[in-house]
Amino acid sequence: MAEFKVEKSGASEIWTILGEARRNAISRAMILELEQLVQRVSIDRATRVVVLTGAGTKAFCAGADLKERSGMDKSEIPVFLDRVQRILRAMEKSAAVFIAGINGVAFGGGTEIALACDLRVSAPSAQLGLPEVKLGIIPGAGGTQRLARLIGPGRAKDLILTGRNVEATEALAMGLIDRIAPEGQLRKACLELASAIAANGPLAVTAAKHAIDEGLGLALDEGLKVERRHYETVLDSEDRLEGLRAFAERRTADFRGR
Repeated sequence: MAEFKVEKSGASEIWTILGEARRNAISRAMILELEQLVQRVSIDRATRVVVLTGAGTKAFCAGADLKERSGMDKSEIPVFLDRVQRILRAMEKSAAVFIAGINGVAFGGGTEIALACDLRVSAPSAQLGLPEVKLGIIPGAGGTQRLARLIGPGRAKDLILTGRNVEATEALAMGLIDRIAPEGQLRKACLELASAIAANGPLAVTAAKHAIDEGLGLALDEGLKVERRHYETVLDSEDRLEGLRAFAERRTADFRGR
């Protein structure tokens, strides 16, 4: 049985977690299929943007499937977490841009998946949180590291050490999400954002994404070197020449990713 519904929309894809009955929780089967999907878009390069969302209206992803997790031997959990971490890093390193369409609650691993996406758009009723301390554990799929880098250590500690959840408006104010879609228009808002990104030079979008990510935490001089290195990857591209011609001719550029 498929764990994701995959839909094409131009140069974008929508991946919907098909686990509404379990609140789209993270299971072994779900992670295995996500890994395969990420590997595919990282290799074929035809898909420029991925919108990742959950089935239904109640949950984006409510975290780990605790029923499945309770049946795991203690030695299996680190192996499972290693796999999740590899997949999330592969999303970050991919040439494709990932947008989390947060259609409902995103708790624990659900928030960690959203944090590994490049952009986060939520429904007005969405909630996010990392409640692991309430279960006597800590976030284990990058939550402590990605959240602190995104919103700062103080705010990250506020959320992680209390285990509290935040509504969409507070999440937007602290920078945890990037946009709140109008009521009932999350899919439309995500696809409009995806289309705006996919219309640009794919080599340039990937270079910019990686320049930003790799420069985080570096001193400015080192960050500028990272930027220059990625700039030079597009300098001799056909896309750059096409962009200049299209601008001069007042037409839409026909980027080919070359």
